[in-house]
Amino acid sequence: MNFIKITFILFLFVGSYLNAQNKDRLFVSFSEKEGYVEVKTTDGIYRIQPYSTKIIETSFIPSGELFNPNSHAVVLKPENIKYTIVLLKDESIVYTDGISVKIKHSPFQISYFYNDHFLISERKGYVKTEEFETLDFNLSANEILYGGGARALGMNRRGNRLQLYNRAHYGYETRSELMNFTMPLVYSSNLYAIHFDNAPIGYLDLDSKKDNSLQYETISGRKTYQVVAGNSWKDLINQYTTLTGKQPLIPRWALGNFSSRFGYHSQEETLSTIDKFIEEEIPVDAIILDLYWFGKDIKGTMGNFEFDKDSFPDPKKMISNLKEKGVKTILVTEPFILTTSNKWEEAVEKNILGLNAKGEPYTYDFYFGNTGIIDIFKPEGKQWFWDIYKKFANYGVAGWWGDLGEPEVHPSDLLHANGTADEVHNIYGHNWAKLIFEGYQKEFSNQRPFILMRAGYSGSQHYGLIPWSGDVNRTWGGLQSQVEIALQMGMQGLGYMHSDLGGFAGANLDDELYTRWLQYGVFQPIFRPHAQEEVPSEPVFREPKAMALAKKSIELRYQLMPYNYTLVFENNQTGMPLMRPLFFDESTNTSALNNKTTYLWGNDFFVSPVVEASLKEQKISFPASSNWFDFYTDEKIEGGTTETIELKEESIPTFVRGGAFIPMIKSIQNTTQYNLNSFDLHFYFDESVKESEDKLYNDDGETPNAFEKGMFEIIHFESEFKKNCIEIEIEHEIGSNYKFSSKEINLVIHNISKKPKKVKGFNFTWNSKNKTVVIPISVNKPSEKKIKIKLSN
Repeated sequence: MNFIKITFILFLFVGSYLNAQNKDRLFVSFSEKEGYVEVKTTDGIYRIQPYSTKIIETSFIPSGELFNPNSHAVVLKPENIKYTIVLLKDESIVYTDGISVKIKHSPFQISYFYNDHFLISERKGYVKTEEFETLDFNLSANEILYGGGARALGMNRRGNRLQLYNRAHYGYETRSELMNFTMPLVYSSNLYAIHFDNAPIGYLDLDSKKDNSLQYETISGRKTYQVVAGNSWKDLINQYTTLTGKQPLIPRWALGNFSSRFGYHSQEETLSTIDKFIEEEIPVDAIILDLYWFGKDIKGTMGNFEFDKDSFPDPKKMISNLKEKGVKTILVTEPFILTTSNKWEEAVEKNILGLNAKGEPYTYDFYFGNTGIIDIFKPEGKQWFWDIYKKFANYGVAGWWGDLGEPEVHPSDLLHANGTADEVHNIYGHNWAKLIFEGYQKEFSNQRPFILMRAGYSGSQHYGLIPWSGDVNRTWGGLQSQVEIALQMGMQGLGYMHSDLGGFAGANLDDELYTRWLQYGVFQPIFRPHAQEEVPSEPVFREPKAMALAKKSIELRYQLMPYNYTLVFENNQTGMPLMRPLFFDESTNTSALNNKTTYLWGNDFFVSPVVEASLKEQKISFPASSNWFDFYTDEKIEGGTTETIELKEESIPTFVRGGAFIPMIKSIQNTTQYNLNSFDLHFYFDESVKESEDKLYNDDGETPNAFEKGMFEIIHFESEFKKNCIEIEIEHEIGSNYKFSSKEINLVIHNISKKPKKVKGFNFTWNSKNKTVVIPISVNKPSEKKIKIKLSN
């Protein structure tokens, strides 16, 4: 690193300096340490450490306290990057090739910049009151704020004081201020994020007092935060998920259809339900068993962790039979052990429970009975819990549903091995997912775990957590909030946030609502209908018309699996969510910054869900970045326009970006039948797009880290349009441990109004009605294919 001491120098950052910081905090000294710097003040020490040229961490250690280096969220190790220190008479500056920190000596203030562009500054900085320890910042007057976890508040969350306490909100609809999954994370429309790296409960105040301020308030713990900067939204998301960890590849079957309800009461009912799917030829890949697998009643049996012998007499055979049909078994588990359960005495004896002040198991009442809670922070509690997962994984159970993991009821005076309930409450679900994930790494290293949970913390994606949006009401209002929740959580690293399709809470039998929710589900990360059992969530138990419409949606979901699985890979590599806000495409479009009704599915689909009853048409504003083609009719719509679209019963408005390649397969019964030996490759020709490129990722769908192990193939697609000729290139990239197989690709080129003059070296058919050209292509070895289509004038 460089160290420069200068008495007088002009060092000008572009940006405005806002309100001065805490007037009682005085600068004392600046010193360089190994990989970080220390700024000593009259009431404590600032520890400033660059992680990269786009990430910097600041900790304030009040006088009398020691620095706590332990983060529950951060997995990135600081890079050995060059940074320069400039010492002036009135200020000190730490700058990298990107992110920089300016420490003004008097009046004392810390400010952050990226490429000389002002990001944010501390206002009062660290302040301690009787109730909270606070980190206080200035905000620019016009920036829009996102984050804070899962909420239904509108995309711009500025103006709200957000409680940081994971809590279920049963039956929510269009507004929910506090939900199952909170995070101390804020994104700004000025392309930076600030992550408060501390677990205990508190609040995130996003300018609720309307004084251009941001406060992080906590009951205790670290006064540490990371400022993350990016050149674009894609870059910013990549930087944050580099800091807190990328989501591992999920198993491919997890993109399929789930059979789920609250719940299946017996082995016979479970098997007969799947048989009904097969009989109706409706694709299905997994079935989820709710709490009746371990007891006949809702109350009194939680914590049994054994199949009820009367209801499930031969679970191993049941799981094996389902597997033979191509269907995975998923079991629900909860972290509570009731005093009436079969495991209570064992749990007490082995000392795996949270304790009271006397060192006894802490027991309390909640909906399901009188209970204790597993202390997963205690080594013996963690091991005991993992042994249950290991046992049933050996039965053939393929995935896990961790329910009530906020935890749903968690008394403040309950003691865990590493702190009080309030100190670890928000990281309970996070560490629960980590427990399962690390168990699979050790014991089932060739299997990708499936971990479905509704509560977690910053960075939970790194441990494979797949979140859902809780007990949403089975109403149109419940549906209306789902796009916002999924978009916000995707930005915050949790790219698989999804909803109980059809809605969960309430006995509302509404076929139109059910149909529209499942149609939206085709373009959300996980396709999982689920509901209280008064209303069937499975399409096979709905009325014939509703079942037929649901089947159509499910079949489309499977047809899109090549495209969707490529999104899984992109998320794994870059952190980009599967569902994306429109401002990822149009960062300066004010309306896009607040849009919570339409979104991008990957890069190439633009989706407008139908979220109101009995609508005949829908007004849609199209992103100006591209022209768009109706996915169902091929009608071309100019980007940047607003159109009134006639609605159809069998689908929601869905559009494809001009110049996009969309790979699709024929529908299959389940993903055991998935392969790319034959697939359709749809290219949406737009003469205004002179060049475009896309890719298709493929592996075995089950091996962890398949890409890093060289067990993959990527098929690259490129298009070029010049001199009235379309040239398409198809090129294979083969991993070092992947065996290539021959492919039959049916190239379908859309928006060709006249029969081409010729397609050099290939046969083709032109459909004048659909305006498509179909070119069959045989790929027998991984060599480049070039297809030149000479258009008619």
